[in-house]
Amino acid sequence: MKLVKIGAIWCGGCLVMNKVWSRLKENYSFDFVELDYDMDEEEVLKYSPGDILPVFILFSNDTEILRIVGEISYEEMAKKIDEVGDKVEKNS
Repeated sequence: MKLVKIGAIWCGGCLVMNKVWSRLKENYSFDFVELDYDMDEEEVLKYSPGDILPVFILFSNDTEILRIVGEISYEEMAKKIDEVGDKVEKNS
């Protein structure tokens, strides 16, 4: 699976979520992709992030299975990831 994070250096919520991102990288074996809203504009547009940052998008076999927008605790995010991950595994 692949987890994409879209953020920006001017985004306060993105700074708050850096600790969550680090913990995710420690505890999951996804392909992690971090994009900057301004610096990676062309790539970011492919994901249609909307107006609220940060955006986390989880993919399984290039299909989006989860999108989380804004600030969320590590525990909440891990629970959501595990729930969709279990569904993906059961449907495989």
